[in-house]
Amino acid sequence: MAVSSREIKVRTPTREIDCYLAEPTRAPGRCPAVVVVHEIFGVGEHIQDVTRRFAALGYVSAAPNLFTGEIQEILTPANIALAMQSFAEAPPDLRRDPAKLAAFAQTQPPERRPILTAFGKVSNPTVQAGFAEDLLTVTRYLRSLPEVDPARVGSVGFCFGGAMSARLATVDPDLRAAVIFYGQNPPLEDVPRVRASILGLYGGEDPGITATVPQLAEAMKKAGKQFSHQVYPGAKHAFFNDTRPNYHAPSAEDAWKRVVTFFGSSLGPLDGPTV
Repeated sequence: MAVSSREIKVRTPTREIDCYLAEPTRAPGRCPAVVVVHEIFGVGEHIQDVTRRFAALGYVSAAPNLFTGEIQEILTPANIALAMQSFAEAPPDLRRDPAKLAAFAQTQPPERRPILTAFGKVSNPTVQAGFAEDLLTVTRYLRSLPEVDPARVGSVGFCFGGAMSARLATVDPDLRAAVIFYGQNPPLEDVPRVRASILGLYGGEDPGITATVPQLAEAMKKAGKQFSHQVYPGAKHAFFNDTRPNYHAPSAEDAWKRVVTFFGSSLGPLDGPTV
């Protein structure tokens, strides 16, 4: 299916964020929509490519840049590489604890401290709650488009974005489906608010993330929510990103098939609204 794409601005209650929008060229009629939430690298070519992939299937797809502004200026690819060198020497749970991360940042070389501080900011629960509200604005924007069926909107995210896809499911009661690619769990106390079906996709060689999945599974089960997940043996963190060293083709290909099937069943057929 032919696809058109463009850069837009979306006004949230607190700011204006950049957003990459990809739309299928199709006959008149309403179709489902997907929000694609970026990794720590922002809305780069990989995320834009994934957004276009969904549009090629028939979804109106939007990739908002939650780092619009100061954070984007700090978290450049070169600076992220410096931070990763620091994280390689740190405990695997460091990025899940903002206080520990802040203390760790002060032990690092001066040029790395602002970068690690930015990592700490985007990992902060209060800041992530604000990001979730930004994403809620994006889903509402999509529902306002005449070509979108407002009852059929889902989300998918990767790494940082995987965590935010899960958080969006806790604040958007109208979200139908959410996919987590190797993202941290949402606050478990918020799980009872989830109404979407959730699919989680994780790497077997990503213990800092994957070891926490049973907690989410138990919380979802206890709350009577729909959660399915797959752990890929031999796959590391970011196994889906075909521009990164950890890309694991067999896992990525299977994961994509699972996502397409999941959205097909939860968001309904692409040629018309659900009944």
